[in-house]
Amino acid sequence: MTLQAEELLTMVVEAAEDKKAMNVVALDLKGVSMIADYFVICHGNSDIQVQAIATEVRKRVHESGSIIRGIEGMNSARWVLMDLGDVVVHIFHRDERDFYNIERLWSDAKVVENV
Repeated sequence: MTLQAEELLTMVVEAAEDKKAMNVVALDLKGVSMIADYFVICHGNSDIQVQAIATEVRKRVHESGSIIRGIEGMNSARWVLMDLGDVVVHIFHRDERDFYNIERLWSDAKVVENV
């Protein structure tokens, strides 16, 4: 069973929040980019927390029967990128989040409220 983009978005945000991800932001990219429908951006305060957030997202995606197309950055845990198709997840270490500031790069996208 494959989840709809909105259901996948909600599941990812809940998984990140359950692992105490900081400053979780969901961006609606529909009409802005063909990369994905949504970006989820968050950060952890340590390498271990970044890996825990990514592991929880991966676990829930597998449990839902959805597919992870790719994961990059798990070993270094500075910026983990997870491609879930319609949803792309960016899990940063707090230092890298400030440096890359991808929310600014995607400022044309609307922030999804009440995820």
